[in-house]
Amino acid sequence: MAQYRGLTWDHPRGRLALERAAVDATSARGGALIQWDAHPLEGFESAPIDELAARYDVIVLDHPHLGDAIAADAIRPVDEVFDADLLDALEAGCVGPSFGSYVVDGRPWALPLDAATQVAVFRPDLVEAAPATWPEVVALAAEAPVALSLAGPHALLSFASVCVALGEEPAVLPGAGFVSRATGREAVALLAELAARSPEASASLNPIGLLERMRSVGDIAYIPLVYGYVNYASGPGALRFAEAPSAGPGGRRGSTIGGTGIAITRRSVPDVALVAHLTQLFEPATQAGFIPRNAGQPSLASAWADDAVNAASGDFYRRTRRTMADAWVRPRVAGYIPFQSQASAVLREILIVGVGAVTSAASVDAALDSIDVLFDSLGEPGRAASVSTGITPAGINPAGINPRINPERSRA
Repeated sequence: MAQYRGLTWDHPRGRLALERAAVDATSARGGALIQWDAHPLEGFESAPIDELAARYDVIVLDHPHLGDAIAADAIRPVDEVFDADLLDALEAGCVGPSFGSYVVDGRPWALPLDAATQVAVFRPDLVEAAPATWPEVVALAAEAPVALSLAGPHALLSFASVCVALGEEPAVLPGAGFVSRATGREAVALLAELAARSPEASASLNPIGLLERMRSVGDIAYIPLVYGYVNYASGPGALRFAEAPSAGPGGRRGSTIGGTGIAITRRSVPDVALVAHLTQLFEPATQAGFIPRNAGQPSLASAWADDAVNAASGDFYRRTRRTMADAWVRPRVAGYIPFQSQASAVLREILIVGVGAVTSAASVDAALDSIDVLFDSLGEPGRAASVSTGITPAGINPAGINPRINPERSRA
C-alpha cells in the first residue's frame, strides 16, 4: 500500500503523467510513495471537497473549488509545505494568471500543474483560419457549422468570457450582481444568435465531447470558446487551436481560465519524499519533457514557448498564448461551484430552449436578474472566502508590481 493517496481527474491529461511519475517514487521505507485515483470531471460536484479531503492526501482541483475547500478547512496553504524558492519560481514562471488563480487571501493554496483556458478551435479542412473577432464569428456561422460550449457549467463560462471580450469582467465578490445589465444583454444576444445556428445536439456536449465530435464526425467546423486540450492538436484528424475572439481588432481575447492545481489536504502530513516528488513535477525540464510526453498540459511559460513542445502539438501553445495571458480568473468563494451550474441552467433556458422563438428583452432581463440573485446569495454570512490578489490579465497589479503571495515574501 502506498504511503499517500492522491485524487485527480479521469482523463489522460489529468492522470497519465501523475501515474507514471509515481511508478518510480518510493517512500522513506522503500515502498510506494503515492497512489493516484481518478474521478470524472464532474466529481467535485457529486462529492463535497471536505469529504474527498478526508480520504485523500493530495487533490488535483480547479481554482474555483478553493472557496469551499478553504471554508471547510480541507486543504493547507502550500506555503506551509513547499519551499519559498519553488513558489517564487512558479509565481514568476507560470503562464498567464495560472499561479495567481490559486492565491486567496494573500496565500497560495495549490500549485498550478496544468494550464488551460477557453480558446478557439477549427478543422483546417473546413475553415482556412480562425476568426479574430466576434463579428467575424457570426459571419462564419452563416457559412459553416459553428458550435458553442454550453453543457454543464460551460454556458456561464462562455457568457463570462464574452463579457470579458466586451470590456467588462464579471464580479468576483458577491454583493453587486454578476455583470452589468448592458454587457449581459449584449453577451446573451451574441450567444443566442450563434446558438440558433449550432449543429444539432452539440449544446449537450462537454468540451471533450465537442472536440471528439469535431475531430471524428466533422459536422462542427469551428468553436469560438472551448477549453483547450492539447491531446486533440496532433495525430490523425488533428484540430487547429487558435486565440479566442475579441470584440474588435486588437481587443482583449475574452476567456475564462481553467487548468488544475495540486492541493495538500489537512489530513496529510507530507514528508520530505512527497514534497520532493511533487516539486520535481514543476522542474522546467519536467514541464517541457515528461509532462507533455505523457499527455499533460504544462503550466510553465518556458514549456509553452519550447520549440519541441510546440512542434509535437501543432503549435498549440504558441497559437493560444495571448488568450492565456488575457484570461479572467473566476471567483474563489464558498458556494461558487453550485452557482456556476445553476446560472448555466438559467442561461441555457434562454439560449437553447428558447431557440425557434424570439427571446424577449423581458426574458433576458429576468434571466440576468436570476443570475445576480444567485451570485449575491453567496455573500451571505459564513459563505464567502474573500479574494484579493491584485491580478490583472497580464499577471501584474495596476501599479505594475508582481503580486506577492504574502507580505513576508514581498520584494520591492
